[in-house]
Amino acid sequence: MQLPESFEHRPLEQLLRESKYKGFRDTQISVQFRSFYMHGDEFNNDEQLAWALGGSAGFKTGYFADHFAFGATGYTSQKLLGPIDKDGTDLLQTGQRSYSVVGETYAEVLLTEGIRFSLGRRAYDTPYINTDDSRMTPATFQGYALQGEVGGANGAPALRFGGGYISKEKDRNSEEFVPMSTVAGAPAGVIDGVYAIGANYVFRDFSLGAIDYYSVDIINIAYTESRYAIPLDERIRLQFAAQYTNQHSTGANLFTGSVFNTEQYGLKAEIVLGSALLTTAYTGTGSGANMQSPWGAYPGYTSVQIENFYRAGEKATMYRAAYNFPQLRGLTAYGLYVHGLKPVNPTQYARDEYDLDAQWDAPSGPFKGLSLLARWGHVTQDSPGNPHDDELRLAVYYQFR
Repeated sequence: MQLPESFEHRPLEQLLRESKYKGFRDTQISVQFRSFYMHGDEFNNDEQLAWALGGSAGFKTGYFADHFAFGATGYTSQKLLGPIDKDGTDLLQTGQRSYSVVGETYAEVLLTEGIRFSLGRRAYDTPYINTDDSRMTPATFQGYALQGEVGGANGAPALRFGGGYISKEKDRNSEEFVPMSTVAGAPAGVIDGVYAIGANYVFRDFSLGAIDYYSVDIINIAYTESRYAIPLDERIRLQFAAQYTNQHSTGANLFTGSVFNTEQYGLKAEIVLGSALLTTAYTGTGSGANMQSPWGAYPGYTSVQIENFYRAGEKATMYRAAYNFPQLRGLTAYGLYVHGLKPVNPTQYARDEYDLDAQWDAPSGPFKGLSLLARWGHVTQDSPGNPHDDELRLAVYYQFR
């Protein structure tokens, strides 16, 4: 800037219209309130109980000079109830401690209209690196990524793609970013991240995608999924999906301490009948080892509220019925049942899970942005004494608009 221009006065509206200032004009503020109650009773009679209050506040600017944007988000979870002898809900830190953390601080560069590069700490949502946002705060990650999309205009096929390197993760109830290898359980002193690259092709009601995650000396995870839908009329629709994951140790085998190789395939079929959705799914896990998901929620079709049904040799079938109540706008509910067969490990047993879920999202008016959630899960095990695992979740979300 030249010296005379340093003292030039221009109205604020004019400044915001200019390209170099519109990053401020287009800044988006996001504030969410959360309150979460959780009570669990496990097979070994361990009990977990906590109630927390908190949420998040953050911003993302518009693009300065049409290319550069910045964002940040802070999170907090404060204890309302948390007996020290009932730890383990993940609503609070170990020891039932409250916490606050800046989980996102990043820069984003818009390279072209459909391609962007990001650097810093932020949330990612992919099959095996994701926020696992089912408690008070999500997991976030440190790294860099290139993401983009080509095509897709006027109903044309679209190709979405991305790749990058993730060096650290902040677990969902943590205040610290630690190496991805540490999160995966590698010995102290090992500092390895994860390289990820993938793409997804979409054309009308068909999609096919694949993504690979590679961590030196830890694990390689290859995942692919395809979906296809057949609209029969305005209120009836068939939907089909298939997934496959292969996992194996890499390099020095620091993940489990030994060589392993396993896989899981899944099939899912759904029918939409007006306001109802009926789903059935099946997954089969290879006998080589349990499936692993060290950096987020597991994407298997039979992974539900409590159990993942991914133990070595385990086969599982899910039946689910969901309904969107047209008379009570915003209210949805579902019930599901998963039957898991006995794994190959002789010390493990067959398990079944039953889940019930109800959620209301205020559709309009002064309460728009409010969500109420009630979720109950019950797991039985085919072993002496017929032990069971129960879990109740009650949550309130409010997204300020």
